[in-house]
Amino acid sequence: MEEKKLSEQESLELIAKMIQKAKGGFHENGTSAILWGSVVTLAGIINFAEEYWNFYIGFDIWLIVLAAIIPQIFISVRERKNRKAIPHEAAFMNAVWLVYGISIFALIFYFNIVPRVSDQILKDSGSELLVRNASTGSLKHFTPDVLSHFSLLLLLYAIPTLTTGMARRFRPMMIGGVLCYLFFVVSCFTATMWDMLLNSLAAIFNWLIPGFILRLRYLKGKNC
Repeated sequence: MEEKKLSEQESLELIAKMIQKAKGGFHENGTSAILWGSVVTLAGIINFAEEYWNFYIGFDIWLIVLAAIIPQIFISVRERKNRKAIPHEAAFMNAVWLVYGISIFALIFYFNIVPRVSDQILKDSGSELLVRNASTGSLKHFTPDVLSHFSLLLLLYAIPTLTTGMARRFRPMMIGGVLCYLFFVVSCFTATMWDMLLNSLAAIFNWLIPGFILRLRYLKGKNC
């Protein structure tokens, strides 16, 4: 059977549909990638600076990551309105990033709750952890902490980024995901202060740079 030839109008409509299909989604238009890349980069750098130069800005800088949820909600609602249908692949990617977001907050909850709960359990059992000053020999109470918790965050960062990069064959995110694993290995041998800086570098390569690339592609396609 002879293949049906598309008319000029049908061809234009098909191209328009393909462009529309490519719009929306933070892993497509780059908006959310830029948002999260910016806040995590900023938080990591400021936290590193506080530790390195021994000062305090007056509040936990990582709270801006939580505050970023507000603009993210508006971005998600707007993108959902702009898209009448979500392709199966995009729905899968959205699910991956949703699970990642839930896991991040679960891990942060773990970092904040487990040390205090562990300390209370020790007290209830009549035990106490003490740390001795190597210079003076004095002892003081020590609250158990999650060691190298920024290393665990680096591992989690890599999962959705590398998955998205491989699924969409988007090299910048693939590179970012691989770098995350390299940063994780490095963080196992560094102090927490430097792990904060590694988190910033991970955010830059994982989300910020890929986000700007996606945004430029999206705007270029939108103006075509």
